[in-house]
Amino acid sequence: MQDLSARLLRHFVAVAEELHFGRAASRMFVAQQALSRDIARLEQQLGVRLFERSTRRVTLTPEGNRLLPQAIEFIALHDRLPELVRAVNRPLLVDVVRDQSTPMLILSLARSLDPNTALEGRYHGGFGAALRELVGHRLDVAFGRINGGPTAMPDDLTRRLVRLEPLGLLLLAEHPLARHAAVATTAIQGLTIDTSAGNPEAPEWVDLGSHLVREFGGHAAPDHHPGAAAVAAAGPHETAHHLRTTGWPILTMMQTPPVPGVTIRPLVDPVPLYPWTMTHRSELRHPGLHALNQAIDQLSEAERWLDAPDNSWLCPADRHLLTGGGGPHPVQRRGQGEADLNDDPDARPRSA
Repeated sequence: MQDLSARLLRHFVAVAEELHFGRAASRMFVAQQALSRDIARLEQQLGVRLFERSTRRVTLTPEGNRLLPQAIEFIALHDRLPELVRAVNRPLLVDVVRDQSTPMLILSLARSLDPNTALEGRYHGGFGAALRELVGHRLDVAFGRINGGPTAMPDDLTRRLVRLEPLGLLLLAEHPLARHAAVATTAIQGLTIDTSAGNPEAPEWVDLGSHLVREFGGHAAPDHHPGAAAVAAAGPHETAHHLRTTGWPILTMMQTPPVPGVTIRPLVDPVPLYPWTMTHRSELRHPGLHALNQAIDQLSEAERWLDAPDNSWLCPADRHLLTGGGGPHPVQRRGQGEADLNDDPDARPRSA
């Protein structure tokens, strides 16, 4: 048998789906006569009839029905080959927000799980900035809270819930709340709390902080951009200087670099949570994506990242995550949102 042409199989699939040679020819932008010749050539190469034709209708033969799903699969693989080759030869670009973050832990473990795959970290300082790069195809994977941004999330993104990370306060060592091992969230009542207001790189964080502070009777610090963005980028020493200058406790994640002269205290009763989500374009195929998902599986199980405390708080837009509801932007709680390059059964999507 001669080698089968992808063109012949494409034309077969078009006729099989349309069950009409004229419509199939229009769909494939070829003359109907040329399409008919290609179907006849394919039937000759296979030695079977694929269609029953009459003046009124076209139907698939049993052989045609058996070929159709295989032809669709072949064409899909054929179309993905250039991307698969490019994926193996280029690094996966991953935004980790900052050093010592939850995404940085995931990236580090993924590198150890698959040392032969190139994974490169990027620091954009917030999901808002990373999302712009992701949509612009300048970044492959972003981590952060998917709600609270100024625009709706694109529909062609796959999202996986990674961690519900507890929040705390950065406090000067002499601050009265620093004397306690933990700070009741209700204790922020009447206090001005720095939520990085005005930071355009992380609007999702500002939104969460504003909701939290408002709900518990505190006051969000006024918009101090570009100060907030500059502090976020400048590192722990500038963060300490900013805190001493303003005196405002800073809302933070517990997984954060140490700041000299500053202490971090967890918020409790209830425990506010930040929902980390891994986001990437749905068509992305790269072995590094499988490594990231493996790392998330291991860390989530070992550290119980998705186990919310009994008395916890989530921003209203995120509360569906605890109930398993779809919410405005459905996410997967476990498993991958992509097909693995090697079609590894462990890499296929699993239900929540």
